[in-house]
Amino acid sequence: MSETKTVNHAGLALDDYRGGKSTLCLGCGHDQITRWIIQATYESGVDPYMVAKTSGIGCSSKTPAYFVNKGWGINSCHGRMPSVATGASLANRHLVVVGVSGDGDTASIGMGQFVHAVRRNTDMVYVVENNGVYGLTKGQFSATSDKGAKVKSGEVNDYPEIDLCQIALDLGCGFVARSFSGDGKQMTALLRAAIAHKGFALIDAISPCVTFNNLPDSTKGFQWLREHNLTLHELGFVAPYEPVQVDQAPGTTIKVDMPDGSHIMVRKLAEHEHDPRSRAAAEKVLADDRADRGHVATGLIYYRPASENAPLEDIAHLGDKPLALLGESELRPPRERFAEILAAYH
Repeated sequence: MSETKTVNHAGLALDDYRGGKSTLCLGCGHDQITRWIIQATYESGVDPYMVAKTSGIGCSSKTPAYFVNKGWGINSCHGRMPSVATGASLANRHLVVVGVSGDGDTASIGMGQFVHAVRRNTDMVYVVENNGVYGLTKGQFSATSDKGAKVKSGEVNDYPEIDLCQIALDLGCGFVARSFSGDGKQMTALLRAAIAHKGFALIDAISPCVTFNNLPDSTKGFQWLREHNLTLHELGFVAPYEPVQVDQAPGTTIKVDMPDGSHIMVRKLAEHEHDPRSRAAAEKVLADDRADRGHVATGLIYYRPASENAPLEDIAHLGDKPLALLGESELRPPRERFAEILAAYH
């Protein structure tokens, strides 16, 4: 008798969201993030054929090959992933665009691209697999590495770090989160919420590099993060087709509504009364993180509903029918219309 596989509401099994076998180092945090992306897309019932996976160059940028193998993968030039993601999103606004990048790919060569994708509010999930080093080029510090941090070679970083969450917040991003690759429950909830969000959703996922940046005192290593992770709240995600009950212990709970009828359940912890709907509270969390090197705060840092922050696809007045599916008759104006357009410039 064949074993019956558990399926999601779309009738698909977890295996339908897997990809190829990873070639990354054994124990790499990036592989854990891949696992949570697989879990999140499965639980959300995403159509695999409607997923566009984009990446740049680096260890992190190999990971789209490891999830949703029926999706459409585009591995772009170093730091240029946001442009490709923007094009995919504009060509077909019904795609679920998942961009995976690294701290080098985003915060160095790709910083300009990242900034403008946030500013334009491109409808995409942007996951930064942040390990603080250039893993493909033997472990040099990246721009997100904390000042004073050490790597395996013994070198100490003398430069202040770039905080991608703070930059995104300054540019008006409506979904700003930070997480840790080792926290599957939090990562899965954040990824599901980011998929449901309409607009740019940033998840700065700290992902230890087991080869070059996993010393006991490394601020982006497994041991340090497990000991210094300050969880802002407990998160649950409820899709429109799921029962309202989620795994929430008694306490003050905030219901954050999403544009598709889903919502995030945010349970405040007694010692951390953080409200992700407050810009001032988000600023304080990030400022405290920079001031206190003894912890890193993870969770949903800031959320602003799409009704208050229109995505690029609405700003550009795109119709509901994807541009990629429009025929020549719909794309080519008649000669008379061309004449009117030219006359307007006389």
